[in-house]
Amino acid sequence: MSRNRRVVLAGRPNVGKSTLFNRIVGSRRAIVTPIAGTTRDVIREPVEWLGTDFELVDTGGVFGGSGDPLHAEVTELGIREQDSAAVVVVLVDAVEGMTPADMDVVRRVRLVGCPVVLAVNKIDDAKYRDRVADFYELAIEPIIPIAAEHGLGIGDLLDEIIERLPHKRTNDKTKSEEVTNSETLREIRVAIVGRPNVGKSSLVNRLTKEDRMLVSETAGTTRDAIDSFLQWHGRRIRLVDTAGIRRPGKVSRAGQMESVSVVIAQRAMKRADVALLLIDATAGVTRRDAAIAGEAERAGCGVVVVANKWDLVKEEGADYVKTFDADLRDDLKFLDYAPVLHVSALTGERARNVLVKAVEVSEARAVHVSTGELNRLVDRITTRHRPHSPGRKEVKILYVTQVGSKPPTFTFFTNIATRFHFSYERYLRNQLRKAFGFQGSPIWLKVRSRREPNRVGRRN
Repeated sequence: MSRNRRVVLAGRPNVGKSTLFNRIVGSRRAIVTPIAGTTRDVIREPVEWLGTDFELVDTGGVFGGSGDPLHAEVTELGIREQDSAAVVVVLVDAVEGMTPADMDVVRRVRLVGCPVVLAVNKIDDAKYRDRVADFYELAIEPIIPIAAEHGLGIGDLLDEIIERLPHKRTNDKTKSEEVTNSETLREIRVAIVGRPNVGKSSLVNRLTKEDRMLVSETAGTTRDAIDSFLQWHGRRIRLVDTAGIRRPGKVSRAGQMESVSVVIAQRAMKRADVALLLIDATAGVTRRDAAIAGEAERAGCGVVVVANKWDLVKEEGADYVKTFDADLRDDLKFLDYAPVLHVSALTGERARNVLVKAVEVSEARAVHVSTGELNRLVDRITTRHRPHSPGRKEVKILYVTQVGSKPPTFTFFTNIATRFHFSYERYLRNQLRKAFGFQGSPIWLKVRSRREPNRVGRRN
């Protein structure tokens, strides 16, 4: 969506910007806690109100008090977003009343030169409603009293926003073109996951060519799951930058905020077509990397292993690549189907290859094989290697069918077995990959017994 339809929420820390953002977009996209400085990165989401589309932007609190060590960087990021806004909504807090930080926010917003709407939040308690009049001193009109947490006044606020948007209503031709474009561009969801400080946000900034994600050496910089969009060879790519996933013990000690961040990251994998598992090339595969890889596989998304910071190990020589990849494959045996890339988000070296590979894996994950092809394959491979039940009785695979894709899922109907030995499942998966590809995607197998009538009518 173009910048001239961007609506930016601005305000000091902890006035309720993320709560308002979640209320308007209709989902819990931004993390909300009572801690000032919770939001760090920029979160964008398309919104439609009364036939008018715009992009709503949540930013970290600018000016004002915050204990966040990255507050200066968050402020700079928020100000940059304000400078690209078509409309700015300044949010203030009726409970705390007007503060010098509110005045600083307004002074900075005036420099943008775009329309401004003032929203006075937290007026659900009647004793604070009279304080709305105090904010007339800021000389902004209109002033809209709201309670973001309970949804009060949100419709009035949206009415004022769309009234100030340029080209408020798109003509029929433009709408038709937008519908055609949205139907033509198939979206691929790509979650970028990994432990803290492996370069996830740097990679997003590199791929989008925009310094939208806050990058710092401080572990846990990213908290929300941040969506960024780009078009790539006729496809719409949704890049989802996630918080670094630490081991559960460390997360519990870090507090509620990081616990929520980790849950959001895990949900992002479940919704993704492909997960880019970032690994620090200077450190190699750690136990935490392996654990995150296991979560991605269980989520059913495709996986591409991305060894980042490759610029720091290039001097190790050509043999280092072979040694690194061999060690990686040994540590991630269960991800032997996942392609491995060596990139540098910092320098951009081979960074665009991750988009190429993500698209390939997404397409491979969606492949559907006909039942006839499957059964011809199974006839051949079971002739060479037959399954057995725990009692060593011979198991016959009667037929197999693909019951789903994304990930590819197959149901094997047998005469007696309800499960195969894990080694036989590995054999089946390897044969399926060899025959049909499924690059980068887990393969799910289901086994069901089906009573097979014999020639004299008796049942096995």
